[in-house]
Amino acid sequence: MARKKECIAMLLAGGQGSRLGILTKNIAKPAVPYGGKYRIIDFPLSNCVNSGIDTVGVLTQYQPLELNDYIGNGEPWDLDRVNGGVHILSPYQRIRGTQWYKNTANAIYQNIPFIDRYDPEYVIILSGDHIYKMDYAKMLAYHKEKQAACTIAMLEVPWEEAPRFGLMMVNEDGAITDFEEKPKHPRSNKASMGVYMFTWKKLRQYLLDDEANEKSGNDFGHDLIPAMHEAHERLYAYPFDGYWKDVGTIDSLWEANLDLLNPNVDLDLSDPDWKIYSRNPVAPPHYISPDATVQNSLISEGGQIEGCVDFSVLFANVSIAKGAVVRDSILMPGTVVKEGAVVQYAIVAENAVIEENAVVGERPEDMDNLSDWGVAVVGANVHIGARARVAPKAMVDEDLPEAKN
Repeated sequence: MARKKECIAMLLAGGQGSRLGILTKNIAKPAVPYGGKYRIIDFPLSNCVNSGIDTVGVLTQYQPLELNDYIGNGEPWDLDRVNGGVHILSPYQRIRGTQWYKNTANAIYQNIPFIDRYDPEYVIILSGDHIYKMDYAKMLAYHKEKQAACTIAMLEVPWEEAPRFGLMMVNEDGAITDFEEKPKHPRSNKASMGVYMFTWKKLRQYLLDDEANEKSGNDFGHDLIPAMHEAHERLYAYPFDGYWKDVGTIDSLWEANLDLLNPNVDLDLSDPDWKIYSRNPVAPPHYISPDATVQNSLISEGGQIEGCVDFSVLFANVSIAKGAVVRDSILMPGTVVKEGAVVQYAIVAENAVIEENAVVGERPEDMDNLSDWGVAVVGANVHIGARARVAPKAMVDEDLPEAKN
């Protein structure tokens, strides 16, 4: 029998991440590399540990193998516990036949037996694809103070971005009075961050009711939380004002990586009081040749830099040859850029090779029509032939042959 826990976390990590295109062809979105040495899922896992939550269920579904291997026994995050720790919860492990997770609320519903083992007072529901640092213990204290059934983390966003989010109307006490889901003409700029603190007895009953409702889409934002609101449950918004980014698109992933190079962005990954833990490859220190030029960039272990790197994030074991230029780009582990190649405004996935004098991406200022511009993406293990060109916005998932001229 598992020992009782005050609060456990359920981390939704099963999304396909289709807007990330070829980057999530073979891996789940939370396993996508970020920031030179991390994966996206490192952030919610580290937040849990730093907040004193030592029991985490990770709900996987789409392409789970690499994510499962990465999490392993949870040791890098101090989640290799005898009582609690991290647990991978896949839908195909159910005894009564296979049933995919239909949506977020259904995913938690299917794992009620797991939660019941720990008999928690509270359950926090997290997403596996957000970059942020947050103390969930403070959110729990707020939840208790308000005697809430559900507390939703809230971030004020620029009004022009508000239509992209689920929004909340909030009174002076912090109580939520109404919701809007991605409205064209928003009445609020208080966005839901997809971080939910529930009193478990309340959530358990609403999960059962939601599953029994054939008309429900089984989603927290669309179905379960509005049902709680209609039943006049105590719903509160917990204000958050730090860095938070949903890295659901190529542009947002690119921006979130380059934000690490911006001194005006409030995301310090070197803070010893709130460490972001990760499972890192063992690699030798990086080498930067005396002939290389490196400016305002993040270079990880194992790098061999002999060319020019500017405003870029390079993961472990990246090789940049003499005469090559990399700027405004993200190069994931094992990328090789050969002599004379130019990579700019691009994301290059793991173990891709950019041959001599190839060109990947383009600077927006060099283009006649800015609407044609976008971040170029090269998929994992793809080989870009000598002198070949990858256009802005292109997603290259297959090898490109050498160009003749």
